[in-house]
Amino acid sequence: MSLTIHRAVPSDAAWLAQLAERTFRETYSAHNAAEDMESYVAAHFGADRQAAELRDAGKLTLVAEDDGQAAGYVQLASGEVPASVAGAAPMEVTRFYVERPWHGRGVAQHLMAAARAAAAAEGARTLWLGVWERNERAIAFYRKCGFRDAGTHVFTLGRDRQRDLVLERPLP
Repeated sequence: MSLTIHRAVPSDAAWLAQLAERTFRETYSAHNAAEDMESYVAAHFGADRQAAELRDAGKLTLVAEDDGQAAGYVQLASGEVPASVAGAAPMEVTRFYVERPWHGRGVAQHLMAAARAAAAAEGARTLWLGVWERNERAIAFYRKCGFRDAGTHVFTLGRDRQRDLVLERPLP
């Protein structure tokens, strides 16, 4: 494996939209109604939406590639923070996905390390995220990365209101 991690730019929007949609569907389709999935995907993963997010100064997207093939990505954002997040200078991990062929190969650990470094470079002292309470694999990974419970919030997928765990961790 020859893994590299780089910051995505607006010209990456089309293929990033495909990666984002594919990994989201891989993760959640089996556990959610098709109409809720379609509604959410249509609103959040188009190339125009990705281009706008990549131009947004409050967001930062890092992509992991193995020999030029996208293996995963993470998006960080400054903005609204739930009251339950107590850490100083928080930044949110809004998306964190690794394609299935790279599961168990260290990509997620490298991507999270890059996310921590990028957030710290932006002045963050705390990382926080929301993770669906039924996504046990992700919860275990985040806890292994030092995230701890900070509360819950609602995530709306189409018309379905789901409960997310809010996790946070300090940055060194």
